[in-house]
Formats: sequence, structure tokens, C-alpha cells
Amino acid sequence: MPVALLLALALATPALAADPAPTVDATWHLEHVFASVDAFQAERDAVVADLPKVAACKGTLGKDAATLLACLDAQSLLQQRMGRLWTYASDHANADLRDDAWRGRRDDVALVNQQYSTATSWFEPELKELGSERVEAMIAAEPGLAPYAWPLRVAHILSPAEERILALGGVVLDAPGTTYQTLAYSELPWPKINLADGTSPVLNQAQYTLLRASPDAALRKQVYDTFFGTLGGYQDTAGSLLGTQMASHWWVAQARGYASSAEAALDGSLVPRQIYDTLVRETRANLPTLHRYLKLRQRMLGVEQLGYQDLYVPLVNLDKKFPLEDAQRTVLTAVAPLGRDYVNNMRAGFAGGWMDVYPTPGKQGGAYMDDAAYGVHPYLLLNYNDDYESMSTLAHEWGHAMHSYSSMKSQPYATSQYATFIAEIASTFNEALLVDMMIAKSKTDDEKLFYLGQALESLRTTYFRQAMFGEFELAMHEKVEKGEPLTGATLTTMYGDMLRDYYGAADGTCTVDPAYAVEWAYIPHFYYNYYVWQYATSIAASSLLAERVERHQPGARDRYLALLAAGGSAEPDVLLKAAGVDMTSPEPYRAVATRMNAIMDRIETILAKREKN
Repeated sequence: MPVALLLALALATPALAADPAPTVDATWHLEHVFASVDAFQAERDAVVADLPKVAACKGTLGKDAATLLACLDAQSLLQQRMGRLWTYASDHANADLRDDAWRGRRDDVALVNQQYSTATSWFEPELKELGSERVEAMIAAEPGLAPYAWPLRVAHILSPAEERILALGGVVLDAPGTTYQTLAYSELPWPKINLADGTSPVLNQAQYTLLRASPDAALRKQVYDTFFGTLGGYQDTAGSLLGTQMASHWWVAQARGYASSAEAALDGSLVPRQIYDTLVRETRANLPTLHRYLKLRQRMLGVEQLGYQDLYVPLVNLDKKFPLEDAQRTVLTAVAPLGRDYVNNMRAGFAGGWMDVYPTPGKQGGAYMDDAAYGVHPYLLLNYNDDYESMSTLAHEWGHAMHSYSSMKSQPYATSQYATFIAEIASTFNEALLVDMMIAKSKTDDEKLFYLGQALESLRTTYFRQAMFGEFELAMHEKVEKGEPLTGATLTTMYGDMLRDYYGAADGTCTVDPAYAVEWAYIPHFYYNYYVWQYATSIAASSLLAERVERHQPGARDRYLALLAAGGSAEPDVLLKAAGVDMTSPEPYRAVATRMNAIMDRIETILAKREKN
């Protein structure tokens, strides 16, 4: 089949349905990207054959505006095609990381991406040599360049030869994260754990996430001891991988002339450093709110001493399952304040093979949304367990998916990719809508306490926990920047100290077993280069945005939907300010503490009523 026809088929977005029936397709349909492995391989070969075409633009960017537009269009089209190659190969691989053939195809696409980076490494240096005035003049002279106006900004660009060296190192620099995934999700021999019901599941990441919420305190301790005991046996290997990843971030930052890895990462995403520092400062100032919650948790669980292994069990037990179709119906109801189009688009995705739902042997743990196949639709990987956390994760990942889908529909490819800083707002926004609806619809005090507890846990894990991760990531990078080694033992000591600090171990608020300090080796996001802290800023922003939408504040919904549709068309903090939130100010972070305290007030009112009766 000709490449042009393959491209046209891949770009054809499946029609959206408005059928209200709660239909769910639990397996993703990657044939929406390529009809077969043969079609994928043919396109892969065609992309490699087309690489010289973009390289042929070298030395011509300053000729005239029409030439610059043609070169940009050629690059954009090739990037879109590579994105679809990546989605098809990597999602197949992640469905079963034991499959050598799919892992090989994924790694091959990564090499093609490196070849593309090498073939275009001259582009930004040449653009920089033209100067901003010349580039702006060409944009003004050629309307077709308008979509590229924002992406054409350049900073910290090196010479063509230097950029080529950096591009050649791409796969090597990413190798620690790739190797970590193979170790953690495929090769690490997770043990079995014996349960009271007679079953003996393998205590991998998915089972750990499920069992750590058990109401059985002894089982929780056994789960933590077994899981982190196993992980601790690979502390040195995990430390070597993560330490090497931090060193690679610093190497690239130095090569580009940055004073720190943080400066390089934040400048690359156009986020002011002031926001990072404000987050850390305000989170530290709000730790008394976290400690109040931990003491309330101890009281409600009835434990003599709260331990780190007690943090995921619900404050009250809710014997309720959330099968996938019921969860879909519930989530669609929760997001109804965002309007009919939003709901219908999400419903169509549920029924349209956008997601792979259930855990299976060899499948990557956790959950993610993949939007690399521009013009097709997003794909979602889940490990659904029929519990509330799974339903909340469903809402979370579909928030990502609807953000990407809205951006794909509204933005050209050049500005369709939104910044990481904005990425987690849509996901945590949906979580907030879901839990607030569940609280409002609760029929009993126990049910209300369960969902109020879930709201508190969301703020603990997504705000305080991720802010702590951000502080830890900064500490790791700063240690490497000082020339100090990062070993597994060093990382465990650093992480343990921070855990005890955040969770109030010094005054007995929550004890942390030293064996659990290897938890850093369980967090894949540390490989993503200043990504994880933005969960915290996002939930601070989304909490305000969701509250305004729920209260029907005039214009709040339209401003939020405009944010989703804006993609990466401007600086992320500027787009967020247009939606009504200034992340350089303390307001969003203090609003998190205010929300937590208000929830705890409601819980204590219910508890006081019970004690009185």
C-alpha cells in the first residue's frame, strides 16, 4: 500500500458516537494506527527512506519564507508518522514486556527517532543563526508559518556539530529508564504472598497497590515488608540506574550551558523557576495540615501508632465493587458539568477501543495515556481492579485523554503537544469532580466518610507526596552537580530522611520502617527529568478550577475547556493564568491546605455526632 494512503488512513479519526449506552471495549485497538504488522513495517521503512528529505533542507532555511515553511511542513509530517510508529510498537510491547519481538520493534523505533534527531540536529542552530528578527519577518510574510510561530523560539542551541553529538546520544541517555522498566516490570522476581483466602498471588506492583489498602493491619505489614524487602535486594542495581539517569540530565544541562539540571528542565518546558521554589516553600509551610490528617487517620483506624504501611487503607471500610461498566457510567456522570460534547467524546472513546484495561502477565504496571498518534486518538493503559482507586484512575487517565483529544482537534501538530506543567491538570480535575460527586451522593455517614477520606488521600498523594518527590529529585540532581556519587544506599538514606521529615516521624505522628526507605526505587517518574513535581502544582490548580466549575462560576467552564483546547500554543503558566490561576502566587497551594482542613472539619463533625450518640 502506498505510504500516502497509509498516512491518510492513520490520520482518519474514528467517528464519535452520541449513543448513551454504557458500552466499554476493554482492549485497545492498535489497528486504528496500523492495520497489521506488515503495514507498520512498511511505514517504518518508508520513514527511514524519507529521512534524507529533511536533511536536504540544511543550509536553505534563510532563503525565503516559502522554503522555511516547506522544511517545517516536511519535519512536522515526519514527526507525526514517527509518533504513530512509536504508539503502535511501544503499546504492543507494554501489553506484554516478555515479548521479545515487540520489545525489539519498540527499540527499533527508538533508533529511528534517534536517526531523525541526528538528521535534523542542524536545524535549530541554523535557525538561531538567522536571528529572531529575520525569523519574525518571514513569519509575517508567510501566513502558513503562523502555526510554527511559537515552536520557532530557540534557546541554548549549540553548533550543528554539537547538536549532532547530543542527538547521537539520545538512546544511550534514555537507557537507564528503559532498563529500569525491564528490570521492574519484566525480570525482577516478585515473590508470592499467601492470603487468608487460600490464594497466593505474585506480589508485583499491581498486587502491591491493591493489597496495601487491606483493612488487615498484619497483612499490610506483611505486604510492605515483602514488597520493599524484595526491592531492597536490588537497591544497588536500581541506584546505579537512577544515579546514571541523574548524571545524564546534568551532562545535557552542562552541554547546553545551563547552571543546573533544574534550570535546563524548567527552561525547556518554559516554566519559571519561581513556581518550583514556591511549591517547595508552601508545601513545607503546610506540613502541619498533613500532620493533622495523619493524626486523624490514626484516630479513625484505631491504631496505637500510625505507620507508613497504614496510609493507603480507607479511613472506613466500604464493601463495594466498581465493575468497569458501572465505573464508566459513574465517571461520565461526574464530568457532566463539562458539557455534552465532552461527555459524548469520552463515551465514544470508551466504546472505541482506546484503552487496555485489565492486568495481565507481563503487562506494564500502573497506568498511562499515550497521545503520540496525532490524528488518530489517544490510547490508555490501565490495570483495573474493580475498586474505587481503579475508578479514580480511570477518571484521571481519561482526563489526560480528553485533554489530548481536544488539543488534537483544535491545534495543528506544531502546537498540539501541551507542556508537562499543564499535563496533570485535566486528570486531577476529573478526579476532583468524581470524588465530590460521590461525597454529595453518599447515603450513609460511613459512605460519606469513605469518600471524604478518598478526597484527603488524593490531596496527600498527589499534592504532598508528589511535592516531596519534587524536593527529592532536586536533592538528587544537586548532589550529582556537586560531583558526589549517587548509590543505592545513599538514595535510601536521603529518601528515608525526607520521608520521616514529611510524615512527622520525629514527634511520633507516623513511623517509617527503615526498610521502606527504598521506595524511591519503586517510582518510575524519577527517570522523567523534573516531571513528577508537576502533579503537585497541577492538583493545586485543578482543585481551584474544578471548584469554580462545580459552583457554576460565570465563564469558568469555558475558560477551562479553552485551556484544554489551547494545547501548547503559549507558555503554560500564561495559558493557566488565562484560565484563572496564577501559580507564581501562594494562593493555589494554600487553597490545598484550606480544602484539606475543610474536609477534616466535616469528618470530625460526623465523628463528634457519633460519639455524642
